[in-house]
Amino acid sequence: MNHRNVAPEFYQAMASMDQVSGRTLGTVLKELIKIRVSQINGCAFCIDMHAKDLLKQGNQENRLLLLSVWHDAPCFTAEERAALQLTEHLAQITNQGVPQHIYDHARMYFEEKQILDIILVVNMISGWNRISIGTGMYPGCFD
Repeated sequence: MNHRNVAPEFYQAMASMDQVSGRTLGTVLKELIKIRVSQINGCAFCIDMHAKDLLKQGNQENRLLLLSVWHDAPCFTAEERAALQLTEHLAQITNQGVPQHIYDHARMYFEEKQILDIILVVNMISGWNRISIGTGMYPGCFD
């Protein structure tokens, strides 16, 4: 199903919300968050799209390859680690919510608006993941 054709007004609303989320985050961090959430949710379409977007930023191949094991990979900054830790808890919120120490750790690196932007990016990509998976999208289907 091509959700863009079936409900263009819905697509436009989602796209508009997506554009305003994450504005206080760098482009690389925003893409890392989108890819990590898409990995957790199993969305091939979004992983493919955002991996390509990340690679356009230059010199990101190693981080892309190691994103699913970021805990053990030295190529991620302390700030990125804090964001990815918060991201994983948000993406899997039913497991244990987001413990206070995760928020406290994120506050060491991010202002409140940035933390909210991380939450919004996770929320938006989770919605896109569900649309993509639910409508049978696959890598390359809109190329």
